[in-house]
Amino acid sequence: MSRLLIALLTALVVGSCGGGNYSAPRNLDDACAIARERPHYYRAFQRAERRWGVPVHVQMATMHQESKFIGDARTPFRYVLGVLPMGRQSSAYGYSQALDGTWEEYQRATGNRRARRDDIRDATDFMGWYMTLSRERNGIPLSDARNQYLAYHEGHAGFARGSYNAKSWLLRVADNVEERSRRYQAQLATCR
Repeated sequence: MSRLLIALLTALVVGSCGGGNYSAPRNLDDACAIARERPHYYRAFQRAERRWGVPVHVQMATMHQESKFIGDARTPFRYVLGVLPMGRQSSAYGYSQALDGTWEEYQRATGNRRARRDDIRDATDFMGWYMTLSRERNGIPLSDARNQYLAYHEGHAGFARGSYNAKSWLLRVADNVEERSRRYQAQLATCR
């Protein structure tokens, strides 16, 4: 075989062996650092903003809360008697922590059957799609990180019922998402 063919085959084998880099960026408190370290993340957020209208900082703050930007994030296991694993707490997976059923609904609605929850472009597109539905169904402005997060966590029907009002811990988390969104917005304005 020629050396070129061997080199190409070697590159193909090595490239197909590794999974994606699903680790979190190093500095999750600085939106500019995230954009510098993972420019493809930032481009994905911008693309979703152009398509759906959801500001980058709202998406980033929600993703930080949901997965800390870890592409293969999953919910913890549940245990019986503290030792026997009984499965995961939910089917939430990936950057956006989308549930199986909601992800399938997104795939049908957008025609993107090949979308993957561990692909940053698909995850940001999903978030844009979902938050746009939150605006349509519940009247939540796309720039309202707090209420967008509550609808994201509780679902559209749960948000409409106000189920989050009985969860003081969730209201605190939503306040944190809103505060992080504001911080990311201010940072992004200075690093462009």
